[in-house]
Amino acid sequence: MPKVLSKEEILSLIENTNNQKHRCIVSLLYSAGLRRSELLNLKLGDIDSKRMLITIRAAKGNKDRMTVLSPTLLDDLRKYYKEYTPKNFLFEGPGQNAYSASSVLKLISMAAKRAGIYKKVTPHMLRHSFATHLLEGGTDIRHIQLLLGHSSTKTTEIYTHVAESSFKGIKDLLS
Repeated sequence: MPKVLSKEEILSLIENTNNQKHRCIVSLLYSAGLRRSELLNLKLGDIDSKRMLITIRAAKGNKDRMTVLSPTLLDDLRKYYKEYTPKNFLFEGPGQNAYSASSVLKLISMAAKRAGIYKKVTPHMLRHSFATHLLEGGTDIRHIQLLLGHSSTKTTEIYTHVAESSFKGIKDLLS
């Protein structure tokens, strides 16, 4: 079963980051449904602000795919770019190398603590939350499958097990 954060927890997590770079990292993991490795390998040219799309290259299974770019995130990314001026990777650590996986894990863990979220929060939980919240909002499972880069809808169907909407119509047996 995928572990999922509520929309309120996600927003609180974003608000409790240290800086513009960290805010963009958390926002991008969630709003685009990225795996941590996909985020770390993003190049500046992978962000298409005209079409509001993000290209993920050589993702799991060595496949390329497209996902959505949030207009809210685009504003934050522009602020981030002006402040940090990355040269190659969208998120860079020292020496213009890709930001590290351990740094992403640490910043999410610290933001969760500051947000008062007492369960263990991982980068992959943001991807699970993305898929679940889209499903709860009525997005077709086939679209979610494409955004996540799953080969089969069977893989994507795990989110129906945790989507709140799956439980809404069930009658209260105690009333």
